[in-house]
Amino acid sequence: MMMTGASHKIAPDEFHHIPRVITPFPAPKLSHLPMFQGDHKESLYWGTYRPQVYFGVRARTPQSLVAGLMWLGDEKDDDGKHVMRHFCENSQNLKSFGWREHNGIDFGRQELLDQDMILETSFVKSKEGSLGYGGDWSVRINLINKGLNDEVKRTVHLFFYLADEGGNVLNLGKNVLDLKESSLLASGSRADVRKWQMHLKSEAHVETHYCGFKTPDIVNLSHAVQKNLAVQENKSGRLQLSDTSEDSSSIYVFQISTTTQSTIDIAFVSGIRGESSDVEQRIMSLTGSPLSGLLEEKHIAFDAKFKECFHLSEKLDSETLMVGKAAIGNMLGGIGYFYGQSKIQAPKITQAKSEVEFLLYWPAELYTAVPSRPVFPRGFLWDEGFHQLLVWRWDFRITLEILGNWLDLMNIDGWIPREQILGDEALSKIPKQYVVQIPSNGNPPTLLLVIRDLINGIRAEKFNKEERDEILSFLDLAFVRLDAWFQWFNTSQKGKEMGSYYWHGRDSLTNRELNPQSLSSGFDDYPRASHPTEDERHVDLRCWMYLAADCMNSIIEFLGEKGRPVTVDYSSTVKLLSDFNLLNQMHYDHDLGAYLDFGNHTEDVRLVWKEVTGEDGRVSRELVRETFGKPELRLVPHIGYVSFFPFMFRIIPPTSSILEKHLDLISNRSIVWSDYGLLSLGKTSSLYMKYNTEHEAPYWRGAIWMNMNYMILSSLHHYSIVDGPYMDKARTIYEELRSNLIRNVVRNYDETGYIWEHYDQTKGTGEGGRVFTGWSALILLIMSEEYPLF
Repeated sequence: MMMTGASHKIAPDEFHHIPRVITPFPAPKLSHLPMFQGDHKESLYWGTYRPQVYFGVRARTPQSLVAGLMWLGDEKDDDGKHVMRHFCENSQNLKSFGWREHNGIDFGRQELLDQDMILETSFVKSKEGSLGYGGDWSVRINLINKGLNDEVKRTVHLFFYLADEGGNVLNLGKNVLDLKESSLLASGSRADVRKWQMHLKSEAHVETHYCGFKTPDIVNLSHAVQKNLAVQENKSGRLQLSDTSEDSSSIYVFQISTTTQSTIDIAFVSGIRGESSDVEQRIMSLTGSPLSGLLEEKHIAFDAKFKECFHLSEKLDSETLMVGKAAIGNMLGGIGYFYGQSKIQAPKITQAKSEVEFLLYWPAELYTAVPSRPVFPRGFLWDEGFHQLLVWRWDFRITLEILGNWLDLMNIDGWIPREQILGDEALSKIPKQYVVQIPSNGNPPTLLLVIRDLINGIRAEKFNKEERDEILSFLDLAFVRLDAWFQWFNTSQKGKEMGSYYWHGRDSLTNRELNPQSLSSGFDDYPRASHPTEDERHVDLRCWMYLAADCMNSIIEFLGEKGRPVTVDYSSTVKLLSDFNLLNQMHYDHDLGAYLDFGNHTEDVRLVWKEVTGEDGRVSRELVRETFGKPELRLVPHIGYVSFFPFMFRIIPPTSSILEKHLDLISNRSIVWSDYGLLSLGKTSSLYMKYNTEHEAPYWRGAIWMNMNYMILSSLHHYSIVDGPYMDKARTIYEELRSNLIRNVVRNYDETGYIWEHYDQTKGTGEGGRVFTGWSALILLIMSEEYPLF
């Protein structure tokens, strides 16, 4: 069993050589490509790269100057203290929050609805007049009454902080307690941005207080601030910070107490040389009415680019357009920068020799979008491919850099850890049992979905010559890593039969899970064979391998051989995996008219209550898995998303009667069709909406997920425009499914203010993670009818 305690780790120098699993892939890093240096790199230096907090700014460097916002909410905790809002929470405490607009580079506007107040945060960058690397930036905080008379103002306590992760000492402004004389909050000097200053400006009446700490412990910062407030409240009865700081403080928290209907501007200027008049001029340009003008310019530019990128029909109503903008805004606003070391399960031989539970991967950075700021504010490998289907249409260079960052995380065997938990802030938002990554487990290679989409974009002349050359130079350097990634899948996940594959990592010994999970597939609790063995064949992985081989083949066609070593005959692999007859022999069930997994399976497995005696001798009642029927090698009779993979990857010929059967399955209300989207698991399945353990609620066992609906919709669109007897049928289903998905997401956004992780299969209500503008943001591509070409 995998151990996840932090007590045992091993440093590479304890070995004669570094273990393979933590040895980097021996090839030039993609992040070092010239296209990602120079102006490009500097333009992306500062950003809202802290998706895990309600508002935060940092630079794309390991030990950055970090800024963030906290505020006191209305409700109180169990100790009677006001709740401090800081890290994003997946709860009803905030009515809604999220980016309304964000361009991924130098502008974003976010709204947070807290009880009867709208807290609007805007971020903008400026290079004008700045000599510091990455330029200057400004934050505007608007406090607006919601549903109240403008005259009725409530007190608001904001806490804006600045920390230096490198431990550099920050200098406190001389007049922080009375900003009439000077607006300076703090200043300092760093190697990257040289001398810098941070200023606060406001027309409103503000009262300021501060506290300073030597160690920049941001994970526990809200607790430290609340503790400081509680001491002062006990002393003076006032809710204010102590106006004290520890020696050599590297983090300062500034309390800004004001009322609603106020605007606060905080400006950061860098690369300061002698003249104070120059600094004052730059501060003026980033606050007050000049800032209002700059934000309006950026807003107009965002709207114009949105129209240019997504060509949304004028017929769409304003509510639908608002959801589309929130989808791309939140996707881009959720991009983060992380730095740290992954924890990797130690090989068994290592564990046997030294009782080591995990190894540390090399220190690495990751620039990536995230699935959900409150629930999953970190990198997920298979999610990222879906994210970038949207992002490249906005800015293909951001997509290429993100793809490069992920591929740079590859080890010498061609494996990439599927979940990236880098740094203390990322670690603070994940249950311990999911931290250690297992090097035998994969994740769907969706990055290749994006790469093939970019190649098809070149074919369709969506890029000019300069852009085309950049994409091709990226692919030229990426090829050796992509080839190694394919090889890793093709060897580590292959099945017993030629052309068969199965997801490794299922627990064959469990007596707790009704159906052992396949986390590596991305479908978690989606039912597979009841008894995992090496005889399994997973139809979804077979189709992912077809996509991967076809993508690699396309890259070779585009780039030419160029004498590069190719480890696989990709054209032959494509031919094998697209062989319709072979696919049908391995996976097609003629009675059900569906593609199914194959494995050692019985339907007669149940969770039953049993008395269990623990190691301490205590007896407890627990739900335990029991098998009542004898498993046998067979097709696994569960219809759901996995069944539609050959349809999604367009392996089914447009003239085949099997295509008609798929169209009938998709549109069958008794199986996967609903008025809100397609269900993940058919109602006919014995595990439909069943708990997998006593406490694990169904996840991929009925709920409606946007990524798979997008893929199925994409293929419905394809089959509706290629010649064949089922064109009209495909078109009718396509139009109804598209309409259902858009209507339901817009309705939920209108009612809750959120795009959700998944949607209920009976009522269409949003469920799971809020602000799930990872792959649920694909609703924008559904609106604009932009689908990957195969």
